[in-house]
Amino acid sequence: MMELLEETELCFPQLPNTSCRIATSSHSVTLLTYTLLSFISVLTVTLNLLVIISISHFKQLHTPTNLLLLSLAVSDFFIGLLMLFQMMTISGCWLLGDLMCSLYYVMACISTSASIGNMVLISIDRYVAICYPLHYPSKVTQKRVQVCICLCWTCSALSNSLLQKDSLERPGRYTSCYGDCVFVVDYISGRVDLFLSLIGPVTIIVVLYMRVFLEAVTQARAMRSHTVTVSPKKSELKAARTLGVVIVVFLLCLCPYFSATLTGQDALFNTSFSAFSICLLYFNSCLNPMIYALFYPWFRKSIKLIVTLQILQPGSCEVNIT
Repeated sequence: MMELLEETELCFPQLPNTSCRIATSSHSVTLLTYTLLSFISVLTVTLNLLVIISISHFKQLHTPTNLLLLSLAVSDFFIGLLMLFQMMTISGCWLLGDLMCSLYYVMACISTSASIGNMVLISIDRYVAICYPLHYPSKVTQKRVQVCICLCWTCSALSNSLLQKDSLERPGRYTSCYGDCVFVVDYISGRVDLFLSLIGPVTIIVVLYMRVFLEAVTQARAMRSHTVTVSPKKSELKAARTLGVVIVVFLLCLCPYFSATLTGQDALFNTSFSAFSICLLYFNSCLNPMIYALFYPWFRKSIKLIVTLQILQPGSCEVNIT
């Protein structure tokens, strides 16, 4: 028995009878996984930090739509930081204790929910801008957008804290050994989370973007026939296409994460598939600023000004960035 314990790699060797075992995988696979996740995490944090600095610093970018992108970048920034902790769950050894395990999952769920809420707000913003261009300046103001963003983050924090109340009150109640970090989704909580975080938001996003797409097609035909009276600006249509790409990519990365909930069984998010789905969801936070760099000239220009430290010059916030 003692020989077996010595041969088995344990998370806490000083506790041979109660310690979890380290996940068995080849050294090369483990090194590749850690290197890849570390690279994605650093890239995610860096790119989203550039978005945050750009929109916060340059006054010309203080528009309602960009405020929503700023909020999305903040949630993606936190997800990038949390990705570093995800590496410990993949190895099979959580070394930070039960309380930090519960806080990690709560923060991850809050950031993810806020990201989803921001996607819904972005869809609403584009819907109003394209379908009701005359009413957009009066209906979508910076003040209202700021209130919506605050509500989005507040609701995400409250709902996820309530859903994970048991884990916060009794950290480690579902762990079977030291070094285990388990996130349990029971049937009722899973259904509530499924509706609030997937079915409801995705339905709203798809319906609104279908309306935006149909309106864009109608406006394009009207412009070709020269019968258009009021149409969205070309920049609004371009923004709708860009944010449409962001949302499609987001949905593709989101769906695997909720597949365990759709099975109708209690899900323990410490399996290899769950680790893959969580990493895919995290990777979406890295893709968003990449999409901005491809489609938004202002983001590329602001990156140049930030990297060259020109934003430190007096009056740099007034620079023409669009």
